[in-house]
Order: sequence, then C-alpha cells, then structure tokens
Amino acid sequence: MRIRRLATSALAATALALTSLSAVTVTAAPAAAAPCGFYETSTDAYYNHCTSDGSRVVIHVRVALAPDYERCVSPGRTWLGSANKIQGAHYVGRTC
Repeated sequence: MRIRRLATSALAATALALTSLSAVTVTAAPAAAAPCGFYETSTDAYYNHCTSDGSRVVIHVRVALAPDYERCVSPGRTWLGSANKIQGAHYVGRTC
C-alpha cells in the first residue's frame, strides 16, 4: 500500500509540474507585437492600421529629401519604405 501511495504522489507531482509548464507556455505574451500607427525597425518603416471594423484610412507619409505623399492603407501592417528615407506617417482623418 505504501508503494502505491508513493507512485500516486510521484505521478501527481509530475502531472502538476507538466501542467504548470504548459500554462506558462500558453499564457506567454507574443514577442514584439507591432504597435499601432507609425513605427520603424532598424531598417524599415511601417504603418500599422489597428481596427476591428475593416476600414481603410488615408495616411500622410513624410519623406526625407522627396515630396511627402498620402496613401490609403488597409487594416494591419503596411511597409512604407526604408527607415532612412521615411520620417514619419500619420492618419489624416478620412477613410478611402
């Protein structure tokens, strides 16, 4: 009877440890989620249009040593160009 209790305790401890490990894996936050709006990486510039309604919006893109321009972007991340050429971008207040 004592051996059965030890085996049961060992199995319970193992199950608890495995459950704890899987909970940590499941609840871990995603690494470096893209922020909403304009952002840069070390090499590229992006605009991330965060929405749940599927809208497309117009953004104003500021460009170094070239004319600025407006662009219609869909929900999600849009590549704007090289980080050394794009100086920023912002929502202009209208949809497209």
